[in-house]
Amino acid sequence: MSAPPRSLAGAGIAPVRRLRWPGDGEDPEPLLTREWLLANGLGGYAAGSVAGTLTRRYHGYLVAALPVLGRTVVLSHLWERLRLADRRSVVLTDVETATDPAPAHGGQLVEFRLDMGLPCWRYEGEGFALEKCVVLLHRQNTVHVTYRLAGGGGPVRMTVRPSLPFRPHHAPVNEAVGGPLAVTAIEDRWEVSAPDRPPLRLRLAGVRGAFTLDGRLARDVLYRCERDRGYEASGDLPSPGYVRFDLEPGAAATLIASTEPWPAVLSLEPEQALAAEIARRRSLVEAAAPGARDGVGAELVIAADQFVVVPAARADDDTRLRAAGEEARSIIAGYHWFTDWGRDTMIGLEGLLLCTGRAAEARWVLRTFAEHVRDGLIPNLFPEGEEDGVYHTADATLWFFHAIARHVDVTRDRALLRALLPRLAGIVERHVAGTRFGIRVDPADGLLSQGAPGYQLTWMDAKVDDWVVTPRRGKAVEINALWYNALRLMEGWLREEDGEAAAKPIAEHAERARASFNDRFWYAEGGHLYDVVDGEAGDDPACRPNQIFAVSLPHAVLDRARWPRVVDVVRERLLTPVGLRSLARDHPDYKPRYDGDVRSRDAAYHQGTVWAWLIGPFVDAWLRVRPGDTAGARALLDGFLPHLGEACLGQISEIFDAEPPFTPRGCVAQAWSVAEVLRARVRAASPP
Repeated sequence: MSAPPRSLAGAGIAPVRRLRWPGDGEDPEPLLTREWLLANGLGGYAAGSVAGTLTRRYHGYLVAALPVLGRTVVLSHLWERLRLADRRSVVLTDVETATDPAPAHGGQLVEFRLDMGLPCWRYEGEGFALEKCVVLLHRQNTVHVTYRLAGGGGPVRMTVRPSLPFRPHHAPVNEAVGGPLAVTAIEDRWEVSAPDRPPLRLRLAGVRGAFTLDGRLARDVLYRCERDRGYEASGDLPSPGYVRFDLEPGAAATLIASTEPWPAVLSLEPEQALAAEIARRRSLVEAAAPGARDGVGAELVIAADQFVVVPAARADDDTRLRAAGEEARSIIAGYHWFTDWGRDTMIGLEGLLLCTGRAAEARWVLRTFAEHVRDGLIPNLFPEGEEDGVYHTADATLWFFHAIARHVDVTRDRALLRALLPRLAGIVERHVAGTRFGIRVDPADGLLSQGAPGYQLTWMDAKVDDWVVTPRRGKAVEINALWYNALRLMEGWLREEDGEAAAKPIAEHAERARASFNDRFWYAEGGHLYDVVDGEAGDDPACRPNQIFAVSLPHAVLDRARWPRVVDVVRERLLTPVGLRSLARDHPDYKPRYDGDVRSRDAAYHQGTVWAWLIGPFVDAWLRVRPGDTAGARALLDGFLPHLGEACLGQISEIFDAEPPFTPRGCVAQAWSVAEVLRARVRAASPP
């Protein structure tokens, strides 16, 4: 086993995840398909392939979260070369181009590992051993890339050339900067500016070095993931010059890159920043639930931290909440392309924040979204860099009730409940009377209906141009399970706070919804629940995982006698090692693979594709019908263990193909996937 970098070895940190590379003759594909991710708590991040080759438009050592502009790929790539004492040169990382494909690595990478989630590479060759580690400073748009000469007979000279596209992270890879890069120097500090962008500040710490102006374009750089996903896949990368420095054996140098003001950049030396980040990560693990303080549980706690953010683009949120003695918090739904989504946030809140001992931040998340309630709805999502949310969702607001309930149950935070109760009452009133997008209670049966032309309002929300793939207009099964759960929660809260008279009207709505649900949703021929009733084409008998919520939610709307049958059907027809299929195999719309261009992928998104997050409610339902079978519940999670070593190391992907080998797809790191696996793991570790 190779020694960790000196800074980590002194801290006594054992690697959490390790990938050894045997070298020549091996298929380089694993180095290109396995990725790493660091997030900064603002929505910004650093990410890349293990090989160091750019494969996505989103890859970069510094993707800064900037007000107004949103997330911006500032520093995307580092071209790294060693010149040894005998004058031999070794290129460690290069770019792949459409006309001249580069090797997956410089022929010298022997190991990649995550130390407490921090990525480290080890390169070895004749006469040298070099370690490289990356730290993204918490709540700063600042990255530290540290190089240490871990072995060898003499000094080496390193040349590091940064590529600086200054490109919005969603923009095509061929989008130009819009003007020349300007470089200024002040002693050992350099600033690089692009038109209409904040400057990037660069500094070399630990050794003396020099920045050489030598503007170049790496032309036709190939981004293979973008090519495979049907997007623009090649573009030019500008670099204004390179940094050069010498390393003696045992010595370290750190390239610091930041969009923060110089005082912030200079406030922490690399050793201090690393120590602070390790201490922060250790405290996260120590604060977590007992079932998540070591092994895979601890790894998931560190993974969960990547999604918790101060919404930097929405300064008004922070101002309003600070005035009330609170702080703004939100949850990034997934990396690399999602922002914060209401549904994902509320589903993920328990796993990401309550199971990890971060109750104060859970409260702040709930307060943040409460500030954005409009017409009885919380936002579906906040667009990149914008202050206001968009509201086209029928279920996010109902998950809001569930998240509040879980928070109050865990923390006994009645003060928050009392503060939110008037808003919650208003939400119920708007749903009964009718609100946006056709969301309303049908006075004929008390069930919640939803739907508007051109909108996809449930979590099955794929849309291509004007094509809504799974519109599910009408009375969807999980929407009504959530509605009943919300009503029962509201009934209980009102009874506790305001007495029986206040609770009675809500109880009547709940009773009516429950009776109608059990009368309307049972599909006797299939022995399971309809997915939608009173839909555009009548009642939809498709076997989908949405029915599991009629059993799994705390206030289950389905008659208890039918719970075992629903759980068995879902287990037999939808369960996989990495979550639940979104549609049973025997349906004519079933798609076994999620690949191809945008239209092909979205056509499969909810038509068979496996969703990891659904394992959480399935475990809940499993334990409902098999109380005390925690061993069986734990076994349902075993398939995620090998997955932590594929795709994004230490993370859980958004989705998987519906058939073996269940190839991971979509976002490489998804908040509700991590949250629900972690929550289910903690629950299954608890005594029955």
